[in-house]
This record gives sequence, structure tokens and C-alpha cells, in this order.
Amino acid sequence: MAEHTEILNRWRLVLGKNAREQMALSDPTLDQMDQALDFLYGREAPEDVRDPQGGRESGIPTVAHWLSKIRTLFPKETAEILQRHALERYQLTELLADQEILERMEPNQALLETVLSLKHMMKGPVLDTARRIVERVAAQLTEQMRTELQQSALGKPDRNSRNGIRSLRNLDIKRTIRDNLSHYDPEKKQLRLEKVHFNGRITRYHPWRVILAVDESGSMMGSIIHSAVMAGIFARMPMLDMKLIIFNTTVVDLSGQVEDPVETLMSIHLGGGTNIAGALGYCRDLITFPHRTMVVLVSDLCEGGPRANLYSVCHDIIESGAKLIALTALDDHSSPVYDRETAQHLADLGAYVGAMTPARLADFMAEVMKN
Repeated sequence: MAEHTEILNRWRLVLGKNAREQMALSDPTLDQMDQALDFLYGREAPEDVRDPQGGRESGIPTVAHWLSKIRTLFPKETAEILQRHALERYQLTELLADQEILERMEPNQALLETVLSLKHMMKGPVLDTARRIVERVAAQLTEQMRTELQQSALGKPDRNSRNGIRSLRNLDIKRTIRDNLSHYDPEKKQLRLEKVHFNGRITRYHPWRVILAVDESGSMMGSIIHSAVMAGIFARMPMLDMKLIIFNTTVVDLSGQVEDPVETLMSIHLGGGTNIAGALGYCRDLITFPHRTMVVLVSDLCEGGPRANLYSVCHDIIESGAKLIALTALDDHSSPVYDRETAQHLADLGAYVGAMTPARLADFMAEVMKN
């Protein structure tokens, strides 16, 4: 009986308030959930049956109250979905126009994407709050992505090489402890280190130059975010000389701030046309040692100019001896959407074209660097 009632309650919430006369809810909390859902999805109803207290008639105070309620009424995952629908499907941008409301929102990638899309409309304290959201989500993504990259071939220390870069990241703890056990002081319970050993990394001299060129057209937001975070992690690897370029019809070189993904993300201006040939022409001019250079293009390959220009500059890069990698997506959850004709032509020229997660890209880069 209880299971039957639960099923009916679920269907009642799905059907909305128009079914309240036929199906009553069995709990006051369910009534509040029904009201919260109707506030958002009631916007789908025709004007003549819409609740005058909800839908588009509601102002910022009601939006703030709704945001607070959904976080107490629903599981975290469900609340995040409702928040995302409010922003993306119903354009409740007033959620981002008030500092107090913005501070209540759950920081996640969906919110980050919306903040980056609308940051040009923000000022003063609201913009400061938005920046803190960017920092929090970027830190979350960095930690997640760093873990993945450390498990890749590029991120693993070379334990057969000693006396490498002297940093905490490369500390050989086991060998250091073993070689200093004779200096242990049992009274003070301290181990005095006279010899400290470090693991080498994959490449210590003449680092590879990686030029990451990211398309900032509107369809690429998820890839832009992951590219900025990934570039920040790569920039700290001693075997890589990292360059970061973002482009639409113009090219912006962010190499000077590549280690700070927050600054990178706050610098993007999503939208505009796409001139991939112009961006790759700029990248071509950054190539100094072709056989130790990888040009990584992140784009949907929808060129705004003549494709002949794009093919020409790609041919130049490949013929120079540099590696050209065209990535259609970097997000684990993205389905690649790209111009297949252009992708096939680049592959025929000798470029690697595909969709790779950051960890897979790191493995691929490590293989290239070994050969």
C-alpha cells in the first residue's frame, strides 16, 4: 500500500497542479514540492491556465525564496537540475542579478557556464561573487582533472630516473626514508634527513612546446572550461612549455596567465564568428622547434572563412614536423558535434582528429613525446 501511494505521489508531481482535483498529495512536504515545481514548470502551461502567483509573474524575492526551498525539499542532484533548467530553459537570469541569490546557488559546472555567459552583465559585488563561483568550480575541476592526469602516462614519475626536478611533487619518499633510517632519533621521535631523493620526470631537457588553441564560439563552452583547467595543470609540468590561445575572429594569447584558470575563464568573451585559419596561423608563428611541438586545436571545426585557407595552414604545420591534434571535445560528458567534412580533410593531411578526455590526451601526448 505504501509503495502504491508513493507511485501515485510521483505521478501527481509529474502531472502538476492541474491534476490536484483528481489526485491529492498525501503529505504537506509534497505540497511544497508541488508548488516549487509549478513555480518553474508552470511556465509551460498556456496563459489561460497559468497560476497567477507563479510563472512569469514572480519577482526576484520569489525567485530567491524558490531557490532556498528547492535546496531543502529535494536531493542535491535534483536541486541542481532545477537550478539549471531555471537558467537555461526559462532564462531566469534574475538568479544572477542579485548577490544574495547568487551566493545561495550551488557552485557546479552548469552554473559556471551560465556565469561565464552572462558575466558581461554583472557589476560590483555581483561580479565579485561570480568570480568566487568561478574560483570554486575551477578548483573542483582542477582537483578532479589533476587526479586523472596523474594516472596518465604523462603524469607518472619516471622512477628509474633519480635526482630530477627538486619539488615536493617529485619527492621519492620511500627511498628518502630508507636511506635516512640510520639518522632516526628515538628519544625525539624525529628522522633527520641528510639525503633527499627525487624522481625524474619523463622529459627534463628541451621541453616540448604545447600550443593549445581553443575556439570560443558559443557551442564550445564546456570545452573552453576544461581546456583552461587542463592548460593550467599542464603548465606546471616541467617537460612542457605551455601556450594558450583563445579565438573567434580574433586571436587572444593568454600564455602569460595560463597557470591561473580563473583569470583565463574570466577573460573569455563567448560568441562571435570563427576564423580557425587565422588562429592556427598565429600558432604556426609560435613554432620554433617543430619536432618538439604539438599544436592542439579545440574546435567544432565549423570554419567561418574559406576552408582552403584552413587546409593550407594545417598543411604548413604538419609539413614543418610539428604534430597537429584537432579535438572536437574535451569534456567526459560531451557528445562530439563537429564538421565531419573538415575533420576528414584534416585527417587526410596527417592531423590526429578525435574526441579525447584530458587523461586520454595526456596519454596520447606522452606517446608522441616518446617517439
